[in-house]
Amino acid sequence: MITIISPAKTLDFKYEVQINQNSLPDLLDDSKVLMKEMGKLNPKDIVRLMKVNDKIANLNFERNLSWRTPFTPDNAKQALLAFRGQVYIGLDAKTLTEDDLIFAQDNLRILSGLYGVLRPLDLIQAYRLEMGIALKNPIGKNLYEFWGTKIGESLNNELAKHKNNVLINLASNEYFKAIKPNTIKGEIIAPVFKETKGNGYKVITVYAKTARGLMSRFIIQNRIENPEEIKAFDTGGYLFNHDLSTEKEWVFTR
Repeated sequence: MITIISPAKTLDFKYEVQINQNSLPDLLDDSKVLMKEMGKLNPKDIVRLMKVNDKIANLNFERNLSWRTPFTPDNAKQALLAFRGQVYIGLDAKTLTEDDLIFAQDNLRILSGLYGVLRPLDLIQAYRLEMGIALKNPIGKNLYEFWGTKIGESLNNELAKHKNNVLINLASNEYFKAIKPNTIKGEIIAPVFKETKGNGYKVITVYAKTARGLMSRFIIQNRIENPEEIKAFDTGGYLFNHDLSTEKEWVFTR
């Protein structure tokens, strides 16, 4: 069983890591190709491409200029500990134990516009390149065309190592599309988190993002490799709602 989550726009490279173990992204050669394209952009180009303000554009212009390999613990940081944002607030990786992080290394994957797919302890350097951005590249007009089937193939290779060929999709739609779901050699289960609203339930994005992180943490800390055990998730007041769930979409409500 493999769980997938999205990255975050916000990064923190100042926090001192609590584990010395690290690895390198499998698709780093592809990342170099994309960074070559990003290096051609000036701040005004970044504003137009990413729809960001001047401050963010200048920050990422500087990041693009300083991005270089080889990655080392001195110039890069483990991905799971570098990302910030609602999902990562829920996951709260800085409080995980070393054993937790080692389990996550085998069972959690982070999708990325620049790095394709990341293990939690893969070293990364700071960047901003969301999967939905239409960055022209040598292979196509956007990142979906650039990555093609590579992300899905990577996940299939990982699933083949596990007893249960099940992909738990806790990623956003923007990133989930990049795996080419029809190419996945296994079952895909998508947990959905809903809040009580009037006489029914509704997905509220900010809460749903946090809940994806909470569930990722729940899976890691409980060493879950059997999907059925996810139904016991009750963090933050969520409970599995059998009546609203289907075979492929498991709904949790509160």
